[in-house]
Amino acid sequence: WYYQTAYQINAITLQNLANQAPPPSADNILINGTNKNANGGGSYSQVKVTKGKKYRLRLINTSVDNFIRVSLDNHQLQVMTSDFIPIVPFYTNWLLLGIGQRYDVVINANQTEGNYWFRANVATDCLSGNKNGALAIWSYDTVTAGTPTSTAFAAAAAGCYEPAGITPYWKQPVPSSQFLNSPLTVGLTRASFTPGGELHVLWSINGSSMNIDWSYPTMSYLMDKNTNYPTNLNVWPSTTEGNWNYWLIQMAPNMPPVPHPIHLHGHDYFVIGYGNGQFNQSTASLNWANPPRRDTATLPGGGWLAIAYDSNNPGTWLMHCHIAWHVSEGLGLQFIEAPDKVTFPDAAAYKKTCENWKAYEPTSYWKKDDSGL
Repeated sequence: WYYQTAYQINAITLQNLANQAPPPSADNILINGTNKNANGGGSYSQVKVTKGKKYRLRLINTSVDNFIRVSLDNHQLQVMTSDFIPIVPFYTNWLLLGIGQRYDVVINANQTEGNYWFRANVATDCLSGNKNGALAIWSYDTVTAGTPTSTAFAAAAAGCYEPAGITPYWKQPVPSSQFLNSPLTVGLTRASFTPGGELHVLWSINGSSMNIDWSYPTMSYLMDKNTNYPTNLNVWPSTTEGNWNYWLIQMAPNMPPVPHPIHLHGHDYFVIGYGNGQFNQSTASLNWANPPRRDTATLPGGGWLAIAYDSNNPGTWLMHCHIAWHVSEGLGLQFIEAPDKVTFPDAAAYKKTCENWKAYEPTSYWKKDDSGL
């Protein structure tokens, strides 16, 4: 939660990136839309539980750029899904959520009846910044709700990595024979958001910072059968339907060592592996037998992330960093998958929408001033 507007913070972040400095720290974290601020104003979210019952809690990190660790004092979290994929349940005291990640957990109300803190702390080891942390009050229904005196679990081991216990409940191996180590290198470049505009330091993939044109989106290219995609659309082909796609996302050397939560639209992907430094296939630990499946996984700061997915969903699918400032600064690409089998919108309605936009845009108050994503 920021007290300045997203436009203000985004402008400051863009300036800071030129000096490889971090974005401004957020002012607060909210749990179900509420929390107390640093001055004591506001209120905590409150939850009632009954001793002997179990509760399924759906967690989602909707923040702009904060990795967050959550816990409930004295109560372990039994993790049962990651990004809606059922997994073999595992227990943990703290659970790290990257931006955009979701987990379902079960909480067993089996402790001494009382009031307990639910905690959501900024993960500073992920280079996330926040001036506050979030608390909520969980109370057993036989006691008067009040300020808890419970104690937090010991701090989780430092390290901005995916939880080690994620194993899909339904086993699905990934073929390794076609793994070609296709590199997508994350780095910085200099580019402009508008033709002839000011050059900015921007995030990029393989040297290209994604910058879309709202008046002629990718779907229009497909409908017009136009394959002359400009470089700044960052269009990459997928394999033919039924075949596998393998991508190695690698941080370029000497880049700011910030972790990136990589999110793919249209698919769950398989997390084949990740690690620090430059990828070395002869020494990397890769899981082909039953890798985690999800749609958002963390590219370690200064490291690599290997993913795979099969071509089974025709469309134009965006893959991007889920830190809002980074996707604003162009850290994304799009896959064109089975273009001949894409289901198009109604042509007349689509054309009318495009015409309405082109009539509106020249006099609109808010102009495009970033990647457009």
